[in-house]
Amino acid sequence: MISGSNLTNEKREGFVIQQPQARWGTPADTDLHIVLFQPEIPGNTGNIGRLCAGTDVWLHLVRPLGFELDNKRLRRAGLDYWPNVKLCVHDHFDEIEQIFGRERLWFFSKKTTRSYTDVAFEPGSVLVFGRETKGLGDDVLEQYDDRLLRIPMTDKVRSLNLSNACAVVLYEALRQLDWSPSDVNP
Repeated sequence: MISGSNLTNEKREGFVIQQPQARWGTPADTDLHIVLFQPEIPGNTGNIGRLCAGTDVWLHLVRPLGFELDNKRLRRAGLDYWPNVKLCVHDHFDEIEQIFGRERLWFFSKKTTRSYTDVAFEPGSVLVFGRETKGLGDDVLEQYDDRLLRIPMTDKVRSLNLSNACAVVLYEALRQLDWSPSDVNP
C-alpha cells in the first residue's frame, strides 16, 4: 500500500496524491510516466510537476523524499498547477517494478553510452531519474544495464539539472509518439 493515501485520493496543500491505477503496466496504459527516485531538491520536483501538468504525464515520487510535500519551494516552483498534476507517491522502488515491469522502464544516467535518442519510446513508457546528488544506485545500474540511457553532453559539467533532463527526455518521447495537447489555445 502507498503510505499516507489510505486507499483514497489524498489532498495536501493543493496536491492530489492518487493511488496506482489498475491499467498501469497493461496494454491499456498509454500514459507516459516520470519517476523521480528519492528526489532531494523541492524546486526541481516542483518544476517537474509543472512539466507533467503541462503534458498530462504522470509523476511518481519514490520515498524517501528530501522535503515534505507541503514545502514552500516545492509549491512555488509548481505554482498553482499542482491540482492538475497526476501524482502518485510510492514508499519503495520495488512498487514501480511490480506495477510496470521491466520492459516499460527506462533509466537515465551519465554512466552509460547509449543515447536517449537511440530508443523508440512507446505508450506506457516509464522514465526513471535518480537523485540530484547521487543519481541512481549501483544496484539499479547493474540490474537494468540494458535499460540505461544517457543525455549527451560535454565534460564541462558533471550533470544536467534534473528538471531540464526530464524535459529533454519527455519531449523526445512525446515527439516520437506524435503527441499534441488536446486543449491548445491558438
